[in-house]
Amino acid sequence: MEGQELPYVLIDCIGGKHGVYEDHIEFLEKYFYLITMKEYLENKKFLSEKIRAIYMWYHKPVINEELLQSLPNLKIVASSGVGIDHLDLNLLSRYGVKLSNTPFVVSTDTADLGMALMLASSRRLVEGYQMAVSPDTEYFPADWLGAELSGATLGIVGMGTIGYKVAERARAFEMKILYHNRNQRNKEEESAVGAIYCKKIDDLLHQSDFVLLSVNLTAQTHKLIGKRELELMKPTATLINISRGLVVDQDALVEALHNKVIKAAALDVTYPEPLPRDHPLLKLKNVLITPHIGSATKKTRRLMMENMTESIQAGLTGLPIPNEVLL
Repeated sequence: MEGQELPYVLIDCIGGKHGVYEDHIEFLEKYFYLITMKEYLENKKFLSEKIRAIYMWYHKPVINEELLQSLPNLKIVASSGVGIDHLDLNLLSRYGVKLSNTPFVVSTDTADLGMALMLASSRRLVEGYQMAVSPDTEYFPADWLGAELSGATLGIVGMGTIGYKVAERARAFEMKILYHNRNQRNKEEESAVGAIYCKKIDDLLHQSDFVLLSVNLTAQTHKLIGKRELELMKPTATLINISRGLVVDQDALVEALHNKVIKAAALDVTYPEPLPRDHPLLKLKNVLITPHIGSATKKTRRLMMENMTESIQAGLTGLPIPNEVLL
């Protein structure tokens, strides 16, 4: 791009709690002239017509109508991760702005975490660690037991890329695999992981020892798992959520865990994130919570950044956009 001005791209900030990773900046600056929100707000008059893309790293910067109105030459928003529930798709469409995300690069790590949560919950790893290091522990009780994965039934709700990768891993643990999805997978894909399709989610909930959620958050999946669904599950079942917090009715989940309607829950996602420090989910011993780390490995975050770069470049040059979200 020698002799040609780099396209101006808006980011939230560099480093800190929500900023673009500092070790990603050198790569990004090969292709873009990065403008932070602070710089933009301080020099709006000059920058408003210059900015042609927004690099949205973990929901920042927040995109609203005021921002879109102020950026007349904005062509594309590249959003990190799979979920797009933090964006107003109708608003972007009205302003003629294209959108991309990074669904495929996160799938392996997120599936790995789903299995990790399943194992950690079933074998009570956190409780075991606490017992092992406690100054009050004098002996390890022989009747302190967990549950095995091998031979157990796993019900996967949402058999997209992530759900399918979970199934591949679960098969290695000799688990029986059920799944519920908008569309049934073809016979070859089902056979490869030994998965059985449940047209009705109720059938899956009745039979599963572990229910794993890997759906996108939409109007249809908002509070997909509520009081009724939890009561359909086995009292010995565990709920694992690696999708979005709002897919589960958290009040109903607290009640179900407290009253032993289900055995346990392992959650990488909640609503909000983080939960208020006095939230009842944080006080229950049969809950394991991680801080939304499904894609949190150095390799995957780097791949996400590279994917976003490719999408912005394509969007600004009129080429097909990798991982475009159709509005």
